[in-house]
Amino acid sequence: MSDPQHDGIWEETQNSPEFKELKRRFRSFAFPLTIAFLAWYFLYVILTAFARDFVNQPVLGNINVAFVLGLLQFVSTFVIAWLYERHSSSKLDAPSEALRDKVEKGLGK
Repeated sequence: MSDPQHDGIWEETQNSPEFKELKRRFRSFAFPLTIAFLAWYFLYVILTAFARDFVNQPVLGNINVAFVLGLLQFVSTFVIAWLYERHSSSKLDAPSEALRDKVEKGLGK
């Protein structure tokens, strides 16, 4: 069962400039990075599927280009997580906490 007072607070929050700015900050970071990562991932898949001569070239001993690119997929995942943590800490955490406090005050908590 929904409470009209609570529904009004959530609607007001979603329409507030603070919430819109928070969404903009998140999206301006997350969307480009997601697109870049997916492009990098699909490049890796396409290379391993269609450029076998290239990815089978040895780099060092039995280690070939495909193995190096596969390892770089893991590295890029950790770098993205680290970058997001930095972005979140510097640009998202304080405004989201302020918005949460405002909502909780409106809810009477």
